[in-house]
Amino acid sequence: MKDQEQTRFQLHESDIPRFWYNMNADSPVAPTPVFNPVTKELITKDALATLFPLALIEQETTMERYVPIPEEVREIYKLYRPTSLIRARRLEKELDTPAHIYFKFEGESPAGSHKLNSAIPQAFFNKISGTHAMTTETGAGQWGTALAMACKMFDIDVEVYMVNASYLAKPYRRIIMESYGAQIYPSPSPSTKIGRSYLEQRSDHPGSLVIAISEAVEVAAESGGKKKYGLGSVLNHVMLHQTVIGEEALKQMDLAGEYPDVVIGCVGGGSNFSGLAFPFLREKLKGERQTRFLAVEPTATPSLTRGTYGFDYGDTAGIVPILKMYTLGSDFIPDPIHAGGLRYHGMAPILSGLYNAGLIEAVAVEQRPVFDAAIQFMRAEVFCQRLNQHTPSELLSMKLLTQKKKVKNA
Repeated sequence: MKDQEQTRFQLHESDIPRFWYNMNADSPVAPTPVFNPVTKELITKDALATLFPLALIEQETTMERYVPIPEEVREIYKLYRPTSLIRARRLEKELDTPAHIYFKFEGESPAGSHKLNSAIPQAFFNKISGTHAMTTETGAGQWGTALAMACKMFDIDVEVYMVNASYLAKPYRRIIMESYGAQIYPSPSPSTKIGRSYLEQRSDHPGSLVIAISEAVEVAAESGGKKKYGLGSVLNHVMLHQTVIGEEALKQMDLAGEYPDVVIGCVGGGSNFSGLAFPFLREKLKGERQTRFLAVEPTATPSLTRGTYGFDYGDTAGIVPILKMYTLGSDFIPDPIHAGGLRYHGMAPILSGLYNAGLIEAVAVEQRPVFDAAIQFMRAEVFCQRLNQHTPSELLSMKLLTQKKKVKNA
């Protein structure tokens, strides 16, 4: 009989997944085409090669169900993986709920978030392809921090274009990235043509993630192959890397002797939610489970719940491939005082297709209720030791798995 008081469900290093799971292999929704932003024709691998190494391009387009995780990557994953699955018993009592609530705590990562799960393999595949420098963007700083760490591990230089509102508001994030050797630029930046064009319009421009993406892509594309670009969400290969979360969670739910009726995750560009949900969705598509999947997004950037499903540019300057996704428009600029989620106008194409087909649900929530709930969670679960890394909204963004408690008939 299972220990009814067990709170933490841990795996051994040997349980770190050996394969990433590719949702496209089982999805009833066919992958949507990707178009070249210049020619408006189907994009080619040669065009993508200006931004990514061949290994990541192949992961982006593969239809194989499982993609092997290189041993070099698994060895680095051992720094923090497997991450804990925790039964939120105190929160259950606080809420007076019959539900069994579990959360997968990706905050155990050295970067403080799930982003390192993709930053490590991206840096690895760039390194073995001969890349010596990378460019990227970051909003609040989670992705920039993760890629700065990963690039340092593989001795790769990295330039990070950070949304100006966050650059000014979160100096501690900049310090962490700089400590790992990254060069940080506020976006819009005078260092790029795209950045200068926005600064001419407004010298104190707050920036947005799509502007930062445009700048990072411009620098990589004009480097003559010397620099490659790294992306922290949206694209298929990023969703792929994040599935280590869900694969571990499946094993840990088995240790708990339960299976989730509802899988819940915050969603900005898609990697956080997809990493947890896709392995569980695979099991549902087999016809063996009836799990619900709920993506929670901020009302400040509600791409799924209020966006339009169609083709759009991945950045504001129109130099990133055109994707089919739920989008608020590539010219979307969020409020600079914005702590509710990713500062991005669109949703991952693979996740957008699943939502459009009714395989997942979505809800948008206001920031203040999120903060209130995060404080309630923090106090109930005594997570104050993590406050040096996380804001209340980041605490709540840890993935939740909910198991309904069976109630006997009277």
